[in-house]
Amino acid sequence: MQVEAVIFDIGNVLIEWHPERFYDAEIGRAARERLFAEVDLHAMNDRVDIGGDFRQTIYAAAEANPAHRPEIRMWHDRWLELARPEIPHSVRLLRALRAKGVPVFALTNFGIGSFELARSAYSFLDEFDRRYISGHMRVIKPNPEIYAMVEADCGIAPGALLFADDRADNIAEAQARGWQGHLFDGPQGWADRLIAAGLLNAGEAA
Repeated sequence: MQVEAVIFDIGNVLIEWHPERFYDAEIGRAARERLFAEVDLHAMNDRVDIGGDFRQTIYAAAEANPAHRPEIRMWHDRWLELARPEIPHSVRLLRALRAKGVPVFALTNFGIGSFELARSAYSFLDEFDRRYISGHMRVIKPNPEIYAMVEADCGIAPGALLFADDRADNIAEAQARGWQGHLFDGPQGWADRLIAAGLLNAGEAA
């Protein structure tokens, strides 16, 4: 089926998201491994992504784990250092699609407060035709409900949606609903997929 809209995940598709890398640089790998083994920071982040208050959620986790309080607070206080840098080729693909008149959406697990912070650093986050932000939707991928909400809002048949995400479980759930999916492992592969779909030519996808 011809693609009518392209949907981008954000973390590790448009912006690198490797909290472990940040903590390795700040406190050393051994201390980071101990921190992540003793505190489920990714589960904490899921609570933000599902609509929890950005600062309150992280600071509450810090107070619940006083041995790691300063390190956990960094997740909030230095968040832009966790979510960087942008992936320039992916941003070019987003803009090339929009220049061709292809509707481009975002579907991302992202908190309300953290997304507003990201917008202050990354102007391209304001360039989507539609944004589906889990914190506002109160549901995160790969829950089927979030995909159903996208379908209901945009009115496009599932088979005409092409979705790029770096997590296989998120892609699998989209494909189970009939979406076209691309497991993102780098911008060149995504560019090749967009060319294969007839949405961009090689020059536009460079």
